[in-house]
Amino acid sequence: MLGSRRPRRRVACAAAVLGMLLAGVTAGQAGATPAAAATPHRVLFDNTKAETAGNADWIIGTSQPDPLGQDATPSAENDWTGALSAWGVGLQKTGDYALKTLPSGNTITYGTSSALDLKNFDTFVLPEPNVLLSAAEKTAVMKFVQNGGGLFLISDHTGADRNNDGIDAVEVINDLMTNNSVDSTDPFGFSVDTLSISTDDPKAITSTTDPVINGSFGKVGGSIIRSGTTATLKPADNSSVKGLVYRTGSSGNTGAFFATSTFGSGRVAFWGDSSPIDDGTGQSGNTLYDGWNDPAGTNAPLALNATEWLSGATGSSGGGGGTCTAAQLLGNPGFESGSTTWSASSGVITNDTGEPARTGTYKAWMNGYGSAHTDTLSQTVNIPTGCAATLSLYLHIDTAETTTTTAYDTLKVQVLNSGGTVLSTLGTYSNLDAAPGYALKTFNLGAYAGQSVTVKLTGAEGSTLQTSFVVDDTSVSVS
Repeated sequence: MLGSRRPRRRVACAAAVLGMLLAGVTAGQAGATPAAAATPHRVLFDNTKAETAGNADWIIGTSQPDPLGQDATPSAENDWTGALSAWGVGLQKTGDYALKTLPSGNTITYGTSSALDLKNFDTFVLPEPNVLLSAAEKTAVMKFVQNGGGLFLISDHTGADRNNDGIDAVEVINDLMTNNSVDSTDPFGFSVDTLSISTDDPKAITSTTDPVINGSFGKVGGSIIRSGTTATLKPADNSSVKGLVYRTGSSGNTGAFFATSTFGSGRVAFWGDSSPIDDGTGQSGNTLYDGWNDPAGTNAPLALNATEWLSGATGSSGGGGGTCTAAQLLGNPGFESGSTTWSASSGVITNDTGEPARTGTYKAWMNGYGSAHTDTLSQTVNIPTGCAATLSLYLHIDTAETTTTTAYDTLKVQVLNSGGTVLSTLGTYSNLDAAPGYALKTFNLGAYAGQSVTVKLTGAEGSTLQTSFVVDDTSVSVS
């Protein structure tokens, strides 16, 4: 941008501060009191986006908003009417969940006085939505997740337009992630593929620690695709994204049938087909299929464990529940107090107008000299035991490099222990990632709960042609 494309920039700030940037994760929903251990985890299932159009019947019960109106003590999936009744009854029987449905005709909101407002819930389930969310609804959903909520996105194959409005679930979910007022720069680190995969029995990754694969509802071995799609993962945009179940023959960043991620202080799960959540029972007139109990997959544990993880239930250390006190741990997160709290190379924390701040007047401007140069920025934080933790920062990259293939200049985001040893490289960016404006980057620090760690950014610039890495509005949030 503008003045950053000069061979050398003026050093603006005197103090040296070595750095790190961490993004605020507010535990639980904004404005909500952290739930006590005995408080049920609150889950809201959407029914405002044509979830029952055509042969679909993606509801936990016909009694809405409260499924208990049909049967207050359900023991079998037929005690509630809907193709998701097995999912709902499975949660209800534990005594640890309070379930509601957002009925057709309602609007998705966040921060209003409505009893069905997202701020009153820990997890929001969008089961194959077939209508685009409005601009206000997309803002509500993104704010909900950013402030600690869990979002469960369930797609279907491309072209599954059940209400014949020209839109399918693939388009609805991608539109939510790429066309919202909160963050449209690949906020969750994945995009839904425009595919129609007829049949496959995708397998889960090998893991003994992942809370969705190894949740309290059982071990997940795989799932089923009966006309569905997958997702492409983009860890460079959000390092927390993780594929858990993959289409046969796929791995890594392609062919993820089930994936998880974080955004702000919240959590996200994606499933590429609605067939696995269909329990084969529902309202008359629908053609349904019992994917929930299909022996080719472990679909029930996958759905229930993921809900547990998204809701922050026992053992999952996050989402909208748990006993951790929500907090933002970074000092001077927007750099407006100048060089206080941070450790950084000379001139990094500056109000030089050659690169604008995202908010306020100060930011951390690393590199931009057009000569061999290294800048660092860091801060040490103590992450409490039992907390989920998220590092967030807004990053703008400006470059004079013209190559589209070679990373001459790089920025690394790393976590170090008290002895200075690098524990993890959370993300690496380069001149190839240059783009207008700031993009939000989030990183999961949950693995460092109970430790004192330093988050450090290191920018290394080559011998010619400047690249500027500009950071603002950082936070490390725990919940």
